[in-house]
Amino acid sequence: MKCDVITIGTATRDVFLTSPLFRVLTDAAHLKKIGFPTGEAQCFALGGKVEIGAPVLTTGGGATNAAVTFGRQGFKTACLAKVGDDEVAGDIEAELANDGIGAILKRSATKKTAFSTILLVPSGERTILVYRGASEDLQKSDCAEAKKIKSRWAYFVPGGIKFEIIADLAEKLRRSGAFLAVNPSKPYIQMGAGKLKPLLKKMSVVILNREEAAYLTGCDYLAEEKIFKAMDALVDGIAVITDGPRGVKVSDGRAIYRAGIYKEKIVADRTGAGDAFGSGFVAGLMRARDSRRPTAEEIKYAIRLASANATAVVENVGAKKGILTRGAFEKSPRWRDLKIVARPL
Repeated sequence: MKCDVITIGTATRDVFLTSPLFRVLTDAAHLKKIGFPTGEAQCFALGGKVEIGAPVLTTGGGATNAAVTFGRQGFKTACLAKVGDDEVAGDIEAELANDGIGAILKRSATKKTAFSTILLVPSGERTILVYRGASEDLQKSDCAEAKKIKSRWAYFVPGGIKFEIIADLAEKLRRSGAFLAVNPSKPYIQMGAGKLKPLLKKMSVVILNREEAAYLTGCDYLAEEKIFKAMDALVDGIAVITDGPRGVKVSDGRAIYRAGIYKEKIVADRTGAGDAFGSGFVAGLMRARDSRRPTAEEIKYAIRLASANATAVVENVGAKKGILTRGAFEKSPRWRDLKIVARPL
């Protein structure tokens, strides 16, 4: 089998619940003392019935979210993930098929498909209740079909999948000629730079948020220059560091590109925004004439697509609904202008 890109990671059933009775409390002094490090908590009355709006059922998980971006951008896409032997797995497969994606969904005989319940407040912020289930149970035997695929790119969103499984698959795909990209999960970042460095060195693109990059490199969160220098030592390819509403910084080892964000018309739900950004950036790079050394303009195109894709996702409930097609991105005046400043390293 040949394809443009294969995504590897998690697949989930997502259920979104909304209610005016979901409240956000902010009390840094008290809440931090009782185990809420951000000083904020989402709450509702204990012991009563909480009225909710109509539940929204979608599918999610990093591998399927990223796959839909690539599919809608016109690339022949495959998706490898572990699911349960249940009805939800069939729904995930059907949704991927609707976007023309080849689903390599491996069934677990012992665990159910991963499941997330997302409690949304009107501002678009949310609390996610997660059952990981089969999603992190991918085994080497499940990867045999993926290893035979001839793909231009591979995009990893590993979640809780064992490091050894991802490292082995990455090496096999790299040897077959694929360019690799990764958006490391929290468990991977917590392994530390020492263990993660051999995997990152294989990557053409590494995508982290600023907090994750600071933790991984051991640099102060505010020491932006030090973070990038440390990331450049870990990554031979392109390092992408997102920074929420402050935008993104990208280093290709020659220059740092800084960009803000496209303003949202509405913030409906932030679920999947990171997946939309990361996969959008790689989808943009996939149009480069030379993926080994994209030009400044090609990197800027990738940044615009990534930012637009994330903004469109945030404006809708669910991780996939707002994902842009190639035509929706390139033909809309809304996505043409984004200030991007580049300076040499």
